[in-house]
Amino acid sequence: MSLWHGADAVDLGAMAAGTLIETLGIEIVEIRDDALVGRMPVDHRTVQPAGVLHGGASVALAETLASWAGYLAVDRERFHVVGQEVNANHIRPISSGWVTATVTPVNIGRRVHVWEIRIVDDAGKLVCISRCTLAVIEQRSTYATPETRR
Repeated sequence: MSLWHGADAVDLGAMAAGTLIETLGIEIVEIRDDALVGRMPVDHRTVQPAGVLHGGASVALAETLASWAGYLAVDRERFHVVGQEVNANHIRPISSGWVTATVTPVNIGRRVHVWEIRIVDDAGKLVCISRCTLAVIEQRSTYATPETRR
């Protein structure tokens, strides 16, 4: 059974336009019944001056995937999700290629979601592990495409 509410009818890429998500090159590559998978390039947009993936870029990828997962897991006509807390442990550096993040639920409650995000390199080696807590607010979701944003 899928976690998602009408995920096949949602164009996440269109909503990412004009945001940090687009700037960092983050894209969703797979929606599984129990997980969401996205990726981000390791390039001039995402590295630090030492030439390796910036920890902040990893955190941005993690929170993006958790937020998308929370968004897809709720009835968007009734609820909106917002990040409350995110943490990350950076395991190994990477200087090129792509990182792929898989987000899975730790707990999906009525008012709070907790998501785990595992970020790996092209060889499947763990680069970062993160956890993100989302608050579920009782209001219609405000995620929108650029032309319909307030």
